[in-house]
Amino acid sequence: MFPFSKANDDLPAQAGNPKYIFVVGGVMSGVGKGVAASSIGKILKAKGLSVTAIKIDPYVNVDAGTMNPTEHGEVFVLDDGYETDQDMGNYERFLDESLPEVNYMTTGRVYLEVIRRERNLEYGGKNVEVVPDVPLEVIRRIKKAQELAQADVTIVEVGGTIGEYQKYYLFGSGPHAEADESSRCGNSDGVVRANPRKHRRDEDQAHAVCGTLA
Repeated sequence: MFPFSKANDDLPAQAGNPKYIFVVGGVMSGVGKGVAASSIGKILKAKGLSVTAIKIDPYVNVDAGTMNPTEHGEVFVLDDGYETDQDMGNYERFLDESLPEVNYMTTGRVYLEVIRRERNLEYGGKNVEVVPDVPLEVIRRIKKAQELAQADVTIVEVGGTIGEYQKYYLFGSGPHAEADESSRCGNSDGVVRANPRKHRRDEDQAHAVCGTLA
């Protein structure tokens, strides 16, 4: 159970105890998860909670500016100039606030950052591997977005549709699954998964950026 309310419906202070909602699934891209995530955020914000929203796209493109618009939709440009998915615009309109670039990531952006950190010797000379270093980078960015916003609730939308193989390289049966599982185990009372079109394969994918978020 997501521990927001008490018996008297008072919302407890969430400082230092952030919550995470992962919105996954769907049978067609672009017809549900973004609006669902935005609506959840709007409701929670109306209840007095501070909310931020994150979009994860499975593509190797570093940002949405080079994605095919007929397949992926329009580009939404953040105030800091970063080119992102149109769902970021939904988040901003529903939450009535500007979001920073750290709130949007793609497979390409995550891998680029892992490689940059490796080149700067930020891994201390150890072997850098897809698992666990890629999912840990996903988690690091989620936690950074939450910390920058000082959010009580962080909503994370995982883009795409059920069972897309692209997500296995970031958030699926490989590193994405590893990331969700690790955060779930470490913060089991603070993580919820919402699936507009429930499917076992997507449940497995999402089941895996929920222990290190704690």
